Amino acid sequence: MQKIFLKLLAVLLVLNLTGCGYNTFQSLDEEAKASWSEVLNQYQRRADLVPNLVNVVKGYASHEKEVLTEVSNARSKVGSIQVTPELLNDPEAFAKFQAAQGQMTSALSRLMAIAENYPNLKADQGFRDLQAQLEGTENRITVARNRYIETIKNYNVAVRSFPQNLTAMMFGYKTKPSFTVENEKAISVAPTVDFGDKK
Repeated sequence: MQKIFLKLLAVLLVLNLTGCGYNTFQSLDEEAKASWSEVLNQYQRRADLVPNLVNVVKGYASHEKEVLTEVSNARSKVGSIQVTPELLNDPEAFAKFQAAQGQMTSALSRLMAIAENYPNLKADQGFRDLQAQLEGTENRITVARNRYIETIKNYNVAVRSFPQNLTAMMFGYKTKPSFTVENEKAISVAPTVDFGDKK
């Protein structure tokens, strides 16, 4: 009788563990890490393009030192951030990473805007190739970030949903930070349109 009771208890424990969500957390955590790796891969690709882009622009627009310095500084700041697996679990470190990448995006946008003032630069084949690579990389960054956001959403829902949240608490799984809109206050204000005086 005792053997039957122990077997029944073992079966119940196994059935209980399959519904607790532990394996789901393992799977979602691995998906989050893989998505994050792809985001980092694309950001690194962009950072690798920057020195060549700066050198080509410098050849045509050397007196635009402020913007060239800004791009170089933004790249240095991005490179100085320690990207570790713990970054995914630290909202403050994640925010710093996101801010540094935002500064890089902004600096590169200003650099591209400068090119409009230099027809010879715009006509340079090397510049056009780098510009196309940068545009492609920015698109890849967007896709990778969107995948990461979706993966983190699924992970965070699992961490917060009952009964899986009990497993999450037991094994120390916490919500992970995700990408946010970089200038949320600015985009919440409607733009003003002024057509000027019509006489």
